[in-house]
Order: sequence, then structure tokens, then C-alpha cells
Amino acid sequence: MSNIVVLGAGMIGNAMAIDLADKHQVTAIDKNKNVLARLSKNAPDVNTILHDLVDSSDYTELLSPYDLVISAVPGFMGFETLKKILMAGKNVIDISFFPEKCFDLDYLAKKHDVFAVVDCGVSPGMGNIILGQLDTQLEINSFECLVGGLPVKREWPFNYKAPFSPIDVLEEYTRPARYVENGELVTREPLSDCELMDIRRIGTLEAFNTDGLRTLISTMDHIPYMKEKTLRYPGHAEYIKVLLKSGFFSKDTLEIDGIAFRPIDVTARILEANWQLRNSDEEFTVVKITIEGEKNSKKRRYIYRLLDKGCERTKTTSMARTTGYTATAVANFVLQNKMKAGICPPETLGANADAYQFILNYLKDRQVEYRIEEFTLE
Repeated sequence: MSNIVVLGAGMIGNAMAIDLADKHQVTAIDKNKNVLARLSKNAPDVNTILHDLVDSSDYTELLSPYDLVISAVPGFMGFETLKKILMAGKNVIDISFFPEKCFDLDYLAKKHDVFAVVDCGVSPGMGNIILGQLDTQLEINSFECLVGGLPVKREWPFNYKAPFSPIDVLEEYTRPARYVENGELVTREPLSDCELMDIRRIGTLEAFNTDGLRTLISTMDHIPYMKEKTLRYPGHAEYIKVLLKSGFFSKDTLEIDGIAFRPIDVTARILEANWQLRNSDEEFTVVKITIEGEKNSKKRRYIYRLLDKGCERTKTTSMARTTGYTATAVANFVLQNKMKAGICPPETLGANADAYQFILNYLKDRQVEYRIEEFTLE
């Protein structure tokens, strides 16, 4: 049994703490007493600490009792939080999906002889792990990852509910989207190249460019075609583009009657009420990963599909399950196996066949099952 701390006890942090508490001693830290109270009610064995992680300049004392850290803070504070964790000399699994370059902290991890597995969710995360493993088995020429978390019931105008903070979703909608075409890095506006797709067991969804490749751009630069797209119900992207083009997502400070504010913060607060998942809301996560390449002089195509729904019994959302359980699977693996110091993207971990299979089995045990199809192409 290890002593693990989860930084951030929101929807996904809550699910991870509960899952890890089955085999480990777990503590959750958050500044929101309401989310800690909910966690204590659902999992009395999990210790909770009320603390503002932003206010702490030094995490050394705060994290000293723990063997492993799980960082589930919002993206806007993820990079600085990871930096403080590494400076405290602690190994960490990170799902904060911050916009900064994670490899900029590689020197710091190595200096303190610790590791950080970053982007450890569903996408980025599992797509990287799967690509990392297949990259050891065939010469890959294309990778496409389609992913979305959606409510079963559509509600106008957005037809969307956010399983986590709206500010993180808006970051996804404002960050330039990078993909690889003909071996060249291409940067497009987010929400661009919107197309309708027929998704098995779901129906027609729209897919648009988002910046989901992240570390793959540098670690898999030998693959000539790579793209990640977000899935939503048809029409969602157009409503978001109206807000984006109108300045509602601007991070520039404005002032009205002496009160300074950023439009994106106001928009996020308004959308929080519109996008909040209620306990009665059914939702699902859908993933389709397509990888093509050559193996034994034959062209091969692999398709990984996931359709996951929230757990009625535990009231755990599918996004919390698919993201959180990927991270807890990795946590359990690294606690049992020696890791090299430094920043470890999930594709590097996935290249380890034992890690890849451990993670798939761990998820399957929790009814998060990736179905694999393999084809020989003419």
C-alpha cells in the first residue's frame, strides 16, 4: 500500500481518489470545501485537506508524506503546479492538460531524480498509449483520434454539458490546432475543418480540429499524418464560433464602471450554469482511434473504439471514468515498476508492452473497454 495525494477534488479528481483508495492510502487536497465534503461522503476512507494550491509557493512540506502525486488541477494552473511538485522531489501523474510545453520541465525532473507522466487522460492519454505500442509493431503512416464527451439528451443551443470546468473547455476552443500532414506541421484555427461523421452506436456527430496531438508532434515526428478532432452534436461548433469571433473568449482585460474583467472569465461563469451536468443527466464518452501502417510488407489498419457511459451505481461520469481511470491505471503501474527520471509522455509509456496491457486490463476491469479491430488493406 502506497500513500498517494490527489491535487484537485473536482469531478475527475474525486473519481481517481475513490478508485485509488481501494488499494492505497489516499488524501485529496482542494480549496473547495463542498467538493471535499462530497468526496468524504462518498469515500470516508479518503483523507481530505482544505488548502489553496495556488497560494503555496513551496510544496515541499505539503507533499512530504506522500509516495506519489496525482495532479488534477485546472489547466491554467497545471504547469506551475507540476513545476512545484517536481521541485518538491515527488513523482507525479498529471492530467491537467496545460498549454505550456511539458518538456520544458524535463531538466527539473531529472535534477530532482523524479518522473512525471503527463497528459494522462483519455485524449490526450489513451490515444498516445495506443499509438506508442503500435509504433513498436508496424511502420505507421497515419494516426487519427476522434473523441468527445456528450450528454445523451440534447438541450438547445449548445447540445453540450461539461464534465469539468468550462474554462478548460474554452481553452480547447481557443488554442490553435496543430496537426501533421505530409510530414509537415500545420496550424489551423480551432473549430476548423468541421465535418459530419457517422459514429457507430451513436449516429451523426460533427468533428472539428482541436490541439490534441500535443507531445506526439515531437515524439512521433516520423509519422507523416497525424490528427486529433473533437466530437460534438451537429451545430455546436457554429454557436461556439459566434462567441469566439465576437470576443467572448478574449483574455484581454476590459473595464466597465471601474471594474476590470476578462471576457473569457465572464463567459465561463455564464456557461458553467448552462453546461453543468446534473446528477440526473445521462452522458457518454466516445472514442475512435484509427492507425494505419505496414507490417510484414502488408498494409494494416487498426481501429480502437470506446463507448462508455456513466456509472449509475457510483454516480461517476463517463469522462471521469475514462480520464481518471487511465491515470489511476498508470499510477498503479508506476508504483510497481521502476521509471526513469524526467518527463514521460504517455506514448513513451505505451511503448512498453507490459504497461500497455496493464492499462487496457485495468480499464476493462472497470468496464471501460476499448474494442480493437484489425484489417489487412489491399
